[in-house]
Amino acid sequence: MASSNNSAVAEFDNSGADQGGKLSTPQPPRRACMVSYSFYESDNRVRRYAELLASQGYSVDAVALQKQGRPKKSVLCGVRVFRIQRRTKTEKNKVTFFAKLMMFFLRTLLFLARAQLRGGYDLIHVHSVPDFEVFAAIIPKLCGAKVILDIHDIVPEFYASKFHTSQSSIAFKALVQVEKISTAFSDHVIVSNHIWEERLLSRSVPASKLTTIMNYPDTKIFRPSELPKRADKFVVLYPGSLNYHQGLDLAIRAFHIVKDEAPQSEFHIYGSGGDFQNLKALIQELGLEDRVLLKGSLPMEGMPGVMEAASIGVVPKRAEGFGNEAFSTKILEFMAMGLPAIIPNTAIDQRYFNSEVVRFFCAGDYQDLASALRELISNPVLRESLANNAIEFVREFSWDGKQSLYLDLVNSLVRDPVGVH
Repeated sequence: MASSNNSAVAEFDNSGADQGGKLSTPQPPRRACMVSYSFYESDNRVRRYAELLASQGYSVDAVALQKQGRPKKSVLCGVRVFRIQRRTKTEKNKVTFFAKLMMFFLRTLLFLARAQLRGGYDLIHVHSVPDFEVFAAIIPKLCGAKVILDIHDIVPEFYASKFHTSQSSIAFKALVQVEKISTAFSDHVIVSNHIWEERLLSRSVPASKLTTIMNYPDTKIFRPSELPKRADKFVVLYPGSLNYHQGLDLAIRAFHIVKDEAPQSEFHIYGSGGDFQNLKALIQELGLEDRVLLKGSLPMEGMPGVMEAASIGVVPKRAEGFGNEAFSTKILEFMAMGLPAIIPNTAIDQRYFNSEVVRFFCAGDYQDLASALRELISNPVLRESLANNAIEFVREFSWDGKQSLYLDLVNSLVRDPVGVH
């Protein structure tokens, strides 16, 4: 009987009674919103945060861009996605680029204001570019919401690279000031690599409100393939944005040099961006239409299958300003999949990697990139060695092992934190 009474008490306690015997009101789940001027379904960094919070019991919304063919609203892995503005990545001038950013800002401001009338959010996580997007959260912040600014790409340097502007220009200096007021407005700032952490500490953010969280791969999605590679085809792969600083033109020229030595090889490029037409024209100029294939963009779930079918992953970005310091998520995703990678000897990549886990080439030199391609295409032993070493390396650089950094931060900001389930 005692055991039965204890069970009854336990059931009563679990149903909502406090220790004084009074029924307590069930607490609604905490609410969080991700805001990103990107395509949510293919933005791995934003999705990792959103899906992690959803797994911890948060009610999570995401405000993002709408790609052609995507609905304005949908639910993806437990996250409600609101696509509030269409975008074609073809901005060639500053006015068009800024106008689209401002339109997204105003629409987000209105979205968050309306959400506040329906109960609001406990946490708003704003992803930059642009930094000033955090001010779209001003009404929720005034009502008590905590605001995180997550700097994927450091904006003044990104702008200078995209529009070939000097760091001594008025525009660059103005963007540094925007960075300062945006980070001051935020309750906390996340930055995506340690070089940019040092930059922000030196000019904009106190150490007490800055955390570095890199673009770690999700090893539940990106893991070594057990499928054998096709013997009749050798696929060189690039997945990512098609912008000048990514150096896809260099990779295409490098592939053109080695194509006759490896007649079974193809170069598959996945992604979209402002350099698409230039790359398409270069492919036609070099007569590579049947060997270099522009495949368009894929959501994150589609990339593991693409990587499984590839033989080499290549990251050809330039070491000019922004590209020298921007960390590429795809490198760690290649490594997590056991795909040998060719990467440039940029400052950021040499900071994290060594020649035992990747094949470096001289950044900006397409002939040296061709030499790296030739070496890996012809040397299966080296490919296997790089792949095995990379799999071991990435165990220390995975989202599984690092997600507690984010949860600890959120728990320190939001009242009544939850633990890791």
